[in-house]
Amino acid sequence: MKFLIKTHGCKANQLESAVITEKLVNEGYELCNRAKDADIYILNSCSVTETADIEALRTLRNIKHKNPNILTVLTGCSAQLRGENLAELDYIDIILGNNDKFDIVNKIKSKTSTVTDIFKVENFNNQLIHTYSKTRGYLKIQDGCNNYCSYCTIPYARGKSRSNSIENILEQIKIYTDTGIKEIVLTGIHIGQWGEDFNNGAALYNLLEAIESTQIERYRLGSLNPLEIDERLINFLSQSDKFCPHFHLSIQSLTDKTLENMNRHYSAECCLELIENLNNNFKLPFLGSDIIVGFPQESDKDFETTAENAKKSGLSSIHVFPYSVRSNTKAAQMSGQVDEHTKHERASILHKIADEKINEFINKNIGTTTQVLVEKRPDKHTGLAKGVTKNYLNVYIENNEPDIFNTIQNVKILNRKDDKLFCNII
Repeated sequence: MKFLIKTHGCKANQLESAVITEKLVNEGYELCNRAKDADIYILNSCSVTETADIEALRTLRNIKHKNPNILTVLTGCSAQLRGENLAELDYIDIILGNNDKFDIVNKIKSKTSTVTDIFKVENFNNQLIHTYSKTRGYLKIQDGCNNYCSYCTIPYARGKSRSNSIENILEQIKIYTDTGIKEIVLTGIHIGQWGEDFNNGAALYNLLEAIESTQIERYRLGSLNPLEIDERLINFLSQSDKFCPHFHLSIQSLTDKTLENMNRHYSAECCLELIENLNNNFKLPFLGSDIIVGFPQESDKDFETTAENAKKSGLSSIHVFPYSVRSNTKAAQMSGQVDEHTKHERASILHKIADEKINEFINKNIGTTTQVLVEKRPDKHTGLAKGVTKNYLNVYIENNEPDIFNTIQNVKILNRKDDKLFCNII
């Protein structure tokens, strides 16, 4: 039988879809690229916003309409949160919760839906992957979240924080390096909480120490809460030859009143100081961030403060999200809900600041030397190979050779044309 898998949402979901794919292929199922050729359609869904939930249902409804005989499977966060409410929909055949998705082979064979209470899952569900086909390997080190920010449904979809063991993580790294992968990305739902459930004082720093001793050539970190990047971690990473200077900061707002309403336990000044500290300790670090606009009770003045702080900050990139009401969160019950028009006006203003930030960062890199992991072979039309720098910029290599694919090259960034960065191997 042939199957097609579609993934919405985060890097953790992308990796889990790769695990699902490997399990099905090992059982004799064939992966295909088009829904019209598939016997089974699997959607690994996201539920971070209301739009994500709507998109999941729309996708499955359209697939079933085009091919009434196809077996549709909904898994992921939307399935975990809304499984009971979706059971009667005639365009969804199987619903699997986040911990149940890894038993997908048996569930497809029996055509059985299962959504386990995620808060009864005590331990990290380790799933090794052996056939990852990309040059960068995602590695899930943790699942769940203990924060309960007032706007977020993810703790209810993923459960409490559960950490993968160092032994399991190192085993996956060895599998990756044995297959030629040069770079890993440590991912999870809240990776800064890695080790908190071990009761032995373990912290992310200890895991990174162990990773330094492996054969992997470079590694990146997923999103981190600003409070989780302390001086010890900064000192350690700034001295590492393997760490890619790329931070994604889960900031969410840059005004104190909104941060407090969000149940985020830091101030705007704390974020600005951290951004400055990172810029001072790393060579041109890529500093990405998430900021929500139009949060309940966010006044015009509050938004202006966030916008001004974002503009003066040393951020490289800002992902802007208009606040999305999630019915089972505290923020949904708050007074002072912001109207949709105002949300989108504020998002538009912050998008312009974000464009300025990324352009400023890109221009700072022109003329510098850096390392690039070559991820795509030379294009047959342009002759240019494509790679990613340690600080997370896509570049095109002008003096490449066909055999540099999946190698790390020292390059000089030459110029920028048509929003593309060009470099030469040195």
